Amino acid sequence: MRSIRIRILAIIAVLAIVGFGGWQLLPSDEVNADAIKIGTSDEVTSLDPAGAYDAGSWAIYSNLYQSLLTFKSGAIVPEPDAAETCGFVGQKLQTYQCTLRDDLTFSSGRKITAADVKYSFDRMLKIKADVGPSVLFPNLASVVAEGRTVTFNLSARDATFPQKLATGAGSIVDPSAYPKDKLRIGSEVDGSGPYILKAYEPGVQAELRPNPSYKGALAKTGVAVDIRYFEGSDQLQAAWQAGDVDVTHRQLPADKLAELDPGATEQRVTEADSAEIRNLVFNVRDDSPLADKRVRQALAWLIDRGPLVGDVYHSTVEPLYSLIPQGYIGHSTPFFDAYPQPDAKRARALMQEAGAKIPLPIVFAHRDDDANKAESAELVRQMEKDGLFKVTEKAVEWQAFQKGYAAGDYDAYTVGWLPDFPDSDTFSQPLVGRDSSLHNGYVSEKMDRLITSTQQYSDRSRTSADFKELQQLVGEDVPLIPLWQKKDYVVATPDVSGSQYLSDGTGIWRLWELSWI
Repeated sequence: MRSIRIRILAIIAVLAIVGFGGWQLLPSDEVNADAIKIGTSDEVTSLDPAGAYDAGSWAIYSNLYQSLLTFKSGAIVPEPDAAETCGFVGQKLQTYQCTLRDDLTFSSGRKITAADVKYSFDRMLKIKADVGPSVLFPNLASVVAEGRTVTFNLSARDATFPQKLATGAGSIVDPSAYPKDKLRIGSEVDGSGPYILKAYEPGVQAELRPNPSYKGALAKTGVAVDIRYFEGSDQLQAAWQAGDVDVTHRQLPADKLAELDPGATEQRVTEADSAEIRNLVFNVRDDSPLADKRVRQALAWLIDRGPLVGDVYHSTVEPLYSLIPQGYIGHSTPFFDAYPQPDAKRARALMQEAGAKIPLPIVFAHRDDDANKAESAELVRQMEKDGLFKVTEKAVEWQAFQKGYAAGDYDAYTVGWLPDFPDSDTFSQPLVGRDSSLHNGYVSEKMDRLITSTQQYSDRSRTSADFKELQQLVGEDVPLIPLWQKKDYVVATPDVSGSQYLSDGTGIWRLWELSWI
């Protein structure tokens, strides 16, 4: 993965003097004790880390829970957090061991043990929530706890296993508060991360306060933070304009992002390269009208990314022609090579070859928020433009939408994706592997062999050829169509410091970096 390149577009001058070793703020008699208010249009599916695998949930997990390992901003190799040390045992890359720190406690005050780590993984795999993170660990055969040592036994080599441990899927929970066979409900959290949850109202707000008992990789735990959740980007924009939030992230409306003024003095704007992508996903089950790959290939001949990039997103995104985005090992352009420009004649020929009804009725669904309306309208227009498809569009509330596509209720649907860790594997195994998080029924033995092959090498540069072949197969089978890759924007008021470190485009929210000036 490239190093994340952060460009500060506007740096607001503050009263400062040159002090020994750098800049220092002038002393003040008053210290702002108010919580920093962050606005987002992301949603939290579940406060239980065994029950969610989405950007909104994982953003808060990275602050409330602790994993054995964590990533520093821009790093490609994880470092110990709840663990003292971690590493593979032997050369087979099938046994991974961590030694747990001896000074960790849950927010309840209960001491954390290696048995708690084992419990957390065992329950996550047992519950196997339909929109949960168990898909990340198809090769995890068993977890053994002995003393302060946790041993993970894998059924196959996986050089990316440490990176997966460092994600929200590796969150350690308190067995006394989290049932072993079902998700915890309610608005309470017992974790050991840099923050504790003071109060939570689903879909409205979460009040986070620094955890005085936190021990781990972070040198500081930040200031009080209140997260405000908005139903869509328009509501978030209104709150920003009204001064109701101090920081916005994910996501102001595209037209407003395009208008951000680098020279403005009333705000700080951070733009970062990001690996956030968007796919049009197809239900390939036998009972779906899109079961025949020739019909899906026909759709690939109809999709035109130009209007999406220019008209819908005002050039705040870039067209994407591959499963793996730019900046990651193995990135290529199979969808541009195979489907260089819209061609209705080729699409019709494929439909006729497949014996498909024309126009073919399909159900297309998307999350019900204003950020998706223009995109969805454009996609429907493109799919129906040449009379090959008749689309029934459904806008569905986020949690119901997740359950709907997991159950196979839709023929096509759009899903955004943020990397779980800085490796191309995060775009392959969870998206097109067997039992993928997209739940679209796609199964390919060749794909599974390619994914297994990419996980063999600790030297990740050796995976490039396999990832390119993997993407070529995606272009042939078309279980999904890549649409765009997005930049990451954080906008903050001048009196908030550290907003440029809040996000590096990987989905981790570093709330502890924020403070008042």
